[in-house]
Amino acid sequence: MPNIKIALHQFNPIVGDLDANVDAIRDAVFAAKEHNCDLFITSELAISGYPPEDLLLRQEFYIATQNAMQKLLQIDGITIVCGAPYQCDATRNSAFVIRDGRILGRYDKCVLPNYGVFDESRYFSSGNEPLVFECGGVQIGVLVCEDMWEREPAMRAKERGAEILCVLNASPYEIGKYKERLNIAKARIKETNLPLIYVNQVGGQDDLVFDGASFVLDKNSQLCLQLKTFAAEIAYIDYSSIQNNSGQKICNITPYPNKLESVYSALVLAVKDYINKNNFKGVVLGLSGGIDSALTLAIAFDALGRDMIMAVMMPSQYTANISNIDAASMINYLGIKSTTIPIETIFNQFKQSIVPTFVANNDSNSVLTNNNDDILDTNSDTTYENLQARIRGVLLMALSNKLGYLVLTTGNKSEIATGYSTLYGDMVGGFAPLKDISKTLVYELSNFRNNISAIIPPRIITRPPSAELRENQIDQDSLPDYTVLDQVIELLVEDKLSSGEIIARGFSVDIVNKVAKLLKMSEYKRHLGAIGPKISCRAFSKDWRYPITNKFDF
Repeated sequence: MPNIKIALHQFNPIVGDLDANVDAIRDAVFAAKEHNCDLFITSELAISGYPPEDLLLRQEFYIATQNAMQKLLQIDGITIVCGAPYQCDATRNSAFVIRDGRILGRYDKCVLPNYGVFDESRYFSSGNEPLVFECGGVQIGVLVCEDMWEREPAMRAKERGAEILCVLNASPYEIGKYKERLNIAKARIKETNLPLIYVNQVGGQDDLVFDGASFVLDKNSQLCLQLKTFAAEIAYIDYSSIQNNSGQKICNITPYPNKLESVYSALVLAVKDYINKNNFKGVVLGLSGGIDSALTLAIAFDALGRDMIMAVMMPSQYTANISNIDAASMINYLGIKSTTIPIETIFNQFKQSIVPTFVANNDSNSVLTNNNDDILDTNSDTTYENLQARIRGVLLMALSNKLGYLVLTTGNKSEIATGYSTLYGDMVGGFAPLKDISKTLVYELSNFRNNISAIIPPRIITRPPSAELRENQIDQDSLPDYTVLDQVIELLVEDKLSSGEIIARGFSVDIVNKVAKLLKMSEYKRHLGAIGPKISCRAFSKDWRYPITNKFDF
């Protein structure tokens, strides 16, 4: 039986940083050569990073990509399989097979995903030919990502003589995706009776997170190798161990983490890569003593460490003393930079400036009453609540400008879905770690993180949530109970059910109709909000594209 040693390169590229990406690939190839590897496999579009989006509409991008690839053509003594965009008769998502200064073959991705976050039909044309190449006496068939999700590309490789399938991937993380990938791979193995190597990208790229978790399956669909999640890694395996049918081969398997661990790891990596890849000096966030800002701070701390974080406490006359105590306790425990800027005086100055205009324009058709005392009353409407949030947003942005720190917003998916947030207030910022995290999941993740080490004061988790923008306010004054609300949001957003279908499942008519109305009314806010990491099957990002002007009811 022929035997070759194979290197799997689980890579964290930076989109558009072509030379740096190729240098990292080249370093990994040299490491593989030191381990006497014959074959080196990296991920989909590894040279450009995935997804390059509209960079693919620029001619010079393809020229620069091919120039960068020349560094790999200078390496001898090993076969390299590497992904890159290519332009010839058409634009292709390609995998190149390189050996000893020559391109032995090019495989063009056949199945182009055009759903969810994927837009590949906008950029690429489909290939239609299999590619099977020989390495050390082994016939290797190449696929690219979505090709594995359909039967035909794998079967064509087998018909061309492949003895093993090699799949280059840039498959983003979402809850449950790993098991889905594994099951698809096993389906292809069952159809072809061929073992399969799956190499996935890792890292944060804007609102996508790639979890890695590359693997090797033998022809019985048994795991032979499982790489780490959410970490770059290079791993090695012998072809003979993949082919060994004795059932006694030694496996190197890193178990895939459970739901909470994987979600938390995804958020940490997303923040780390967004800040570092975009060269921000650090992050600044408002710390209120509430659970959302506390979890955001915990994620930022685990992603960046204490030296790249500033927390800002901005108490008002409505801020409970225990909120100040708990926020200060978390700051002291983590040892991060912080400042306190009370906003009551600023708030009163704003009121003194704006109230004469409110009074002058007050009439019977106004939402204000004819009693000027009510105009001064901060409980009369949401105007003064939003004003407090916007004061805080202005202060955070001033610190961001001066320090070069990016503002992290702290809103969660439940709030973003229902519009329970203030434009230019608590929505101010450049990255929203909790954007795809429901309020109930916020609580679960907070408890998960505290089980590692108790960095979030327990009272923050146990007390009723409140925006603290008026006396004795709690979230449930305006919203249904989060345990119900989040179920309705999930059914509306992720499962795309109608209000009638959800009501038929036993949910309150009033609650469902209210949530559906809020979801639709808040669309304009979501278009103006910061991006954040996608962890569900449908986030408020590339896979949510509803019109703002829309008269159709869900």
